[in-house]
Amino acid sequence: MPGLDRSLIEGLPAFAGMRPQELDRILAGAHAARFAKETAIFEQGAEATSFFFLLDGHIRVVRNTAEGQQVIARYINAGELFGIAAAIGRDTYPASAIAAVDCVALVWPTGLWADLASRYPGFGAHAYRTLGQRLQETQNRVMEMSTEQVEQRVAHALLRLVRQSGRKVEGGIEIDFPISRQDIAEMTGTTLHTVSRLLSGWENAGLVRGGRQKVTVTDAHGLLLIAEGRRKK
Repeated sequence: MPGLDRSLIEGLPAFAGMRPQELDRILAGAHAARFAKETAIFEQGAEATSFFFLLDGHIRVVRNTAEGQQVIARYINAGELFGIAAAIGRDTYPASAIAAVDCVALVWPTGLWADLASRYPGFGAHAYRTLGQRLQETQNRVMEMSTEQVEQRVAHALLRLVRQSGRKVEGGIEIDFPISRQDIAEMTGTTLHTVSRLLSGWENAGLVRGGRQKVTVTDAHGLLLIAEGRRKK
C-alpha cells in the first residue's frame, strides 16, 4: 500500500496534539494493511507480534472459553487501538480479532510499544485510557450476565452498539456494520432461538427493525426501559 498521509490521523484522539514531525516518526515504524471481511487479524493465544490502530472498518473481538464456547467480547471501531497485549504485560493475544467488514489498519511491531508509549506520553495515555474503558465495560457485562434477565442483557447490548457505532437513518439508529442474531447471542450469553424470539417480539412492538445482518433501533427509550427492567408487562 502507498505511504499513509499523516492528515488522515492528525487530530484523532490517539494522536492529538502531536506535531507533524512526531506523527511522521510514529508512522515510520508502522505499515498499513488491509483485512478482508471475516479475516482473522490475530488469534487468541498467538504470539503478540504486532499492535494495531483501526483506520477504517469494524473488528469483532472473540474469545473461546475453556468449554469451547465462542463469546463476542466487544467490537472495535475506526479510530481505536487494539491488540496492545504488551500494554497489559502479555506476550500472547487474549482474544481473536476478526474483521467484521473490510478493514484498514496501521500495524506496528510489538517491540516498538514501550518506546512509543514513553516517547509520546499522550499516545501512551490514550492507550491506557482505552484499556481502562474496556475493562470497565467488561466488568459491567459480567454484572449484567450475573444479575439481569436475558431480555435486559440483549437490550443493553443493542443500546451499547448503537451508542458506539450507531448511524442515524430514517426512523431510527442503525448499527453501522453487519451483525447477525447469532452474533448478538454470543455477546449476551444466550441462544440464537432466544435472540430471534426477542427481536421478533420487539419488531412487532415497534422497538427495533431487522434486516439481513442489520438491526435498527427505532425506539431507544422503550429499549432502555427493558434494559433497566422498568417496562410494564
